[in-house]
Amino acid sequence: MKRILALLLTLVMMVGLVAACGGSDEPAETDAPEEAAEPADDSAEEEPADEEPADEEPAAGGEASDLNVGVFYYDFADSYISTVRSELDKMLEEAGITYTNYDAAGSQPTQTEAVNSAITGGTNLLVVNIVETAAIDAAQGIVDSAKEAGIPVIFFNREIDNSVIDSYELAAFVGTDAPEAGHMQGQMIGEFLLENYDDVDLNGDGKISYIMLKGQEGNPEAEARTQYSVEDANAILTDAGKEELVYYDENAASKFLVDPDGAWSSAAGQEYMQTALATYTEDSNNMIEIVIGNNDDMALGALSALQAAGYNKEGGTYIPVFGVDATETAVGKIDSGEMTGSIKQDNVGMASTLMTLINNVANGDEIMANTDDYNVDADVDKIRVPYSIVTGQ
Repeated sequence: MKRILALLLTLVMMVGLVAACGGSDEPAETDAPEEAAEPADDSAEEEPADEEPADEEPAAGGEASDLNVGVFYYDFADSYISTVRSELDKMLEEAGITYTNYDAAGSQPTQTEAVNSAITGGTNLLVVNIVETAAIDAAQGIVDSAKEAGIPVIFFNREIDNSVIDSYELAAFVGTDAPEAGHMQGQMIGEFLLENYDDVDLNGDGKISYIMLKGQEGNPEAEARTQYSVEDANAILTDAGKEELVYYDENAASKFLVDPDGAWSSAAGQEYMQTALATYTEDSNNMIEIVIGNNDDMALGALSALQAAGYNKEGGTYIPVFGVDATETAVGKIDSGEMTGSIKQDNVGMASTLMTLINNVANGDEIMANTDDYNVDADVDKIRVPYSIVTGQ
């Protein structure tokens, strides 16, 4: 029944588009309030959402689509998200689809206001990288607004509760299987330690101490990576007769350090590592022996602090550093031997999967048409883009 209703709603919407849009190539301008300054990390500087940067121009070339797509990013400064944006921009332009990018800069109120303004301004397809993931209210509010306007909404990357997707026939999600990255990271860490245990065990106590850099409380990806990277590494170690990993600060109530801004930033990783290195040192015989980051930015920030202290340089002591995303910078550090490994989150796969659903809407098909070759959840309209392990081997 959902498929039939979706098709009928899509047909009605497409008829309305012909009458209302008139083939205009002008993107809707956002009047969202000026965002806060971007977090200090190694991402490229971006323009705020209430200005229209060059990459928000209507698509050039080809027959113009009736679609006017609003793409709402949780934070342009996120390194992985910036690579998805770059790929999706190219694909939308090649398809001749008008689009406008919006930067929430980590603020859910900013994103929600931008969505509502875009709908009022004529946007007829929402593609949303939601800011708030700890509760469903924000995503449900966006779905309710889309439903009232009779336009589709595609969420991506940051997990949305099944009930939100199920509440609207023209809603879908493109993301990953959150636990998969944690399991892969745990496998990578466990296997590396078995091969290099004595070298990593700097104080020779038969245990490996770790620091965990967590991106955001309540975020499904952060929760899964924090849990399974350690659990799975421990399973590999104990099966081989080794001790489980030990958190570097035995008095800490939580076995992780959270980016206080929820930005998964290199700045947070660097600051945490610098602070830890003031107390946990080789001379004190309590040195942190591996670094686990929920993403590459935080891992790279920790690496910067380590290298400033003389580690992970040619001829110096090596502290294994693990991340997630396999960004270009991280892969370069892995190839040079400065960083140990990462889990690839496929930015091209994410963008191309989004384009499949966007093209479905453009062509008047059901939103989940042409997805037989994708990994689709059995009970909800969610597509999972797979991860892969990246090491220097």
